[in-house]
Amino acid sequence: MSDKQPENPLHGVTLERLLEELVAEYGWAELGRIIDIRCFNNDPSIKSSLTFLRKTPWARTQVEELYLVKKED
Repeated sequence: MSDKQPENPLHGVTLERLLEELVAEYGWAELGRIIDIRCFNNDPSIKSSLTFLRKTPWARTQVEELYLVKKED
């Protein structure tokens, strides 16, 4: 089995890095408006958001999709 994922645009991008880039681009307030989840709107932090996103697949998918759209721009 190969570790290479040439068709996966998120390959090699950690969730932490992805989140840090989104926060730098949009800020917490705008990020919480785009993706309405509590960890972005109530006392947001990278740590609490990572904990939530790692346990909540639907939210992580939304964040990853936003990151991919941002990267296309």
